[in-house]
Amino acid sequence: MSWLEGCTSIVRDAGEVIMQVYATDFAVRGKDDASPVTEADEKAEAVILAGLAAMAPEIPVVAEEEVAAGRVPEVGERFWLVDPLDGTKEFISRNGEFTVNIALVENGEPVLGVVYAPALGRMFLGARDAGAFVEDSSGRKAIRCRSVPVEGLSVVASRSHGDAEALDRFLGGKKVAELKSAGSSLKLCLVAAGEADVYPRLGRTMEWDIAAGHAVLAAAGGKVVRVDDGQPLTYGKPGFDNPHFAAWGLDA
Repeated sequence: MSWLEGCTSIVRDAGEVIMQVYATDFAVRGKDDASPVTEADEKAEAVILAGLAAMAPEIPVVAEEEVAAGRVPEVGERFWLVDPLDGTKEFISRNGEFTVNIALVENGEPVLGVVYAPALGRMFLGARDAGAFVEDSSGRKAIRCRSVPVEGLSVVASRSHGDAEALDRFLGGKKVAELKSAGSSLKLCLVAAGEADVYPRLGRTMEWDIAAGHAVLAAAGGKVVRVDDGQPLTYGKPGFDNPHFAAWGLDA
């Protein structure tokens, strides 16, 4: 079994655990950085860590809740980035737009990624030289970024972390046909699937929030660049913090 298919199995197992918690009257706690965390985050991460250890024990794993607990491995040229429940605010509000994320980083680039939205029954996956795909109840099909339509950009923005003024500055002078909101790393996947053209993130994110979606987008022909200098966004940065970035489809 390939690592890509292995990761799809792992995220499905994690998604099952998440949905079990989702069906209960779960408690919400605050972490040191004031972000929310639930039992689902922790249980899903345990499933993922066990699955990756069985599949590729030699590769270190940087996982959100492990880092929050102070357990940060030494990383080299290759490591996993894991967000067991991206979109915890979406999970808490029960709108379904939360995801399980696993990415493989090599030499600073995300080369494999799986993003699973268990409440929506939709999975996005992709790897370098293998292409990108979406899988749902109708099966699996290849996806590809689209060229920008003549009517203008379809812009997807964060549902929970909006900054209208910064977004207006970013879009200044660009022809925009549509602005829509979505939660979690699904925004990157919408660009990968040709359902949007750009996702600007003009606020704080961590590497594990976006690496899997970035890998899918790259496999679909898109790119993620820093807003400040237009250079490709890389991984393994000190503290795993991201600068402001924009995820683009074709013609960017």
